[in-house]
Order: sequence, then structure tokens, then C-alpha cells
Amino acid sequence: MIVLRELAQAKINLYLHVTGKRADNYHLLDSLVVFADAGDKLEVIPADTLTLSIKGPYATHVPEGDNSVLKAADALGRHCGVKTGAAMTLHKHLPTGAGMGGGSADAAAALRLLSRFWKVKPTPQELHKLALSLGADVPACLRGGALYVSGIGEALEAGPALAGLHIVLASPGKPLLTRDAFAAHKGAFSSPPRHPHAFASKDALIQFLQKTKNDLQPTAIKLMPEIGTVLAALGEEEECLLARMTGSGSACFGCFADQLSAQNAAQQLSERHPTWWVKATTVQ
Repeated sequence: MIVLRELAQAKINLYLHVTGKRADNYHLLDSLVVFADAGDKLEVIPADTLTLSIKGPYATHVPEGDNSVLKAADALGRHCGVKTGAAMTLHKHLPTGAGMGGGSADAAAALRLLSRFWKVKPTPQELHKLALSLGADVPACLRGGALYVSGIGEALEAGPALAGLHIVLASPGKPLLTRDAFAAHKGAFSSPPRHPHAFASKDALIQFLQKTKNDLQPTAIKLMPEIGTVLAALGEEEECLLARMTGSGSACFGCFADQLSAQNAAQQLSERHPTWWVKATTVQ
């Protein structure tokens, strides 16, 4: 039996500025987003009805009956008039509530995978609209690559070529809900930085990022002090060029000079903090 597969890549916000707030209380953002070669995995085989089973180390954290994958499948099926089913299996490897776009990445993977599986071809504009209806992060996760993201997540601009950037992801093993981080965020709004479309070197990228920040990071640390511990541990690793929280937390990332440095740092962090989720990865 032919099994089709799709990777739901982890989303990493290299910076995240909160630039305003709409009348409906949605926050406006400006962010440089990249995607890693690590993530959840979604599989599909033919079936008469639409079903989803969830496996993996974080399977118990995801409801089987009401989740982003089934919502994406239902939305795509209704839009394209699909009459057949699909038996999907989600292998959940990313911790939930970690600011890595887990549920959004899963929904985007479902849209890509089922479009191939059902042999339907909605236009890019139709897919973008479907993705946005599923969540503010889903359009970026659907498109992938390096992106400047603005608005509430719907405005996407191609970013610089950052494939090959070596990153260590680390989470304290506890979820932080996005709505809680945004609800607790106070203070003045930030301005978007300029959007370079290329960097001459990795050092130039790091210098640019050092002039930016994650506006939600101080708030997230107040809500979950363990995030500060993760950031400190990442920053103390040899060859770490920059340590920062991604998204609304609780996961953080460290940029490293090369693959070996990232792998060594991930191994050391895992040994020192066995309850943390730690992963060395590369930007695609």
C-alpha cells in the first residue's frame, strides 16, 4: 500500500516584534521566520472515511477528535468537493505550547499532503485563504522557507536565503499557551526593522538579529521562569552566537557556528537537563 508522507516543520521566529493591536484584540506582528528540518510527521493512506490516529512522544497532548489536522482536512475537502476519505497518522515529535507552530505546522502539512493525495489543485490564493481560516501561523507554515511575516500572520514576504543555519532548539518541557503570553504582554509597541533580502555572512545575520528582539520574551519569562534558565544555558554553550525565545514560548533557540558545535551543545544540554526537550537542527 502506498503511503504518502509530509514533514510538519518546526517554525522558528528569529525575531518577533509586536507592532500594534487591532480593534478585535489581535496583535500585529513583524517577524523573520524560518523552518527547521525537524518536526512532526503526517502520513496518509486510502480509506472510505476521514480518520486520524496520533502517535509519538507527544501524542497524549493532542486531542484526536478536534485538532488542526482534521480541521484542515475538512476545510480542504469541502472547498474542493472531495467525496473520498483518508486515513491519516500524525507522529507528534514537537512539544505542544512551545512557540514552534506545532498545531499550525500540522495543519499546513495536512493541506499540502491531502492536496497531493486527493489530486486536487486549489490555487495558491485559495490555499492561503484556507490556511488563514485555520490560524494566523498556518499561512507561513504552508509556504515555508525564510519569510518576513507581518499583520496577524497573513502578510508574507520572501526573506533572505538562510538554509544551512545551524540551530539548537530547547524547551523546558512545559507548555505556555499563546493566548496567555499575548494577554500578559504590556508596554509600548515596537517598530519593524528594515527587511534585508540577503546577508553577506552568518556574522552579518547575527549582527542584524542582535538589533532585534522577541517582544514576548520578558513576559514569557515572568509567566514561566524556566524559560530564562533555558536561555541562559543555551547562551553559555561554546560557539553559541545568539540565544532567544521563539514565538510565544516556551521553546528557545541558539544559533551556532557549525553543525558539530550545534550537535555538541545539544548533547551537553540533554545530559545536564534530562527533562528538557532538546534538538539540534538545520534551517531548510
